[in-house]
Amino acid sequence: MKTLTVEPTESGLTALDFLQRRIPAAPSAYLRQLLKKGKVLGAAGPLAAGDHLAAGALVNLPASGRLQELLDAPEAIADTGIQILFESREILIVDKPAGLAIHSGVGHEGDNLTARVAELLARRGDKFRVAPIHRLDLETSGPVLFGKGKLSCGELGQLFIRQEVDKYYLALASGKTAGSGELASMIPAKGTHKEALTTFIALARSESASLLELCLHTGRQHQIRRQLADIGHPIFGDRRYGGPCPPGLPRIFLHCRRLAFTDPFTGSRLAVDAPLPADLASFLPEGGLKLPKSL
Repeated sequence: MKTLTVEPTESGLTALDFLQRRIPAAPSAYLRQLLKKGKVLGAAGPLAAGDHLAAGALVNLPASGRLQELLDAPEAIADTGIQILFESREILIVDKPAGLAIHSGVGHEGDNLTARVAELLARRGDKFRVAPIHRLDLETSGPVLFGKGKLSCGELGQLFIRQEVDKYYLALASGKTAGSGELASMIPAKGTHKEALTTFIALARSESASLLELCLHTGRQHQIRRQLADIGHPIFGDRRYGGPCPPGLPRIFLHCRRLAFTDPFTGSRLAVDAPLPADLASFLPEGGLKLPKSL
């Protein structure tokens, strides 16, 4: 028998949502059958699909060869290369690698994040459609929020329209910036100029580089890249905006580290983190910096 412990970030999930998150390789129909047949046990006995779980609760799974294979399957299912960061009945958040476009487009028709997520769900036997709710630039890594079905996409899209999603980024800016600050400027957007606001704190600084955590308060295209370049601190690896491009850095040093928002379906607060990728973390010593313990 395999026992899983409900983490604090999973508190409030239904038993089905919890199993889908912990066993992403398993088809939804298979997990529903396990629950329906009473084979998944909690402290008080068999769990139903809609039972809500509390942090610290133990979930006991039956001894099964097939189930063990599904448990052993990596979260980056088969060759999709997609890591699930959070999943519920309405929401899916995955970690986008750098160099992978979110949508189909010129040069990305056959391979993009949306296509990989659709393939992942098809392998699980899920029938609903998913769609990304926001975007990240091609070379930017980090969490991307998908909605499951039209209703979910509509509700989640409204969060971004109302600017109720907190988006935190890590960027390595050239030179020594201020310890903290606010970047407010007008940025070209769809034939006009719109106000852009970003706040930041420096997590580590040297004379040649500053590791910044930035919070976007608006969502203009290339907002962080433009604003840091405008104050004389372009991002390492950002050729477009004049950032230094040393040979040891494979891409722009820009990573979305966290999405935080109130789940419109449960009312609970979600904060989903994506760790700084190794290709960026390993470059920090080149700028005389160490990865902060908080990351």
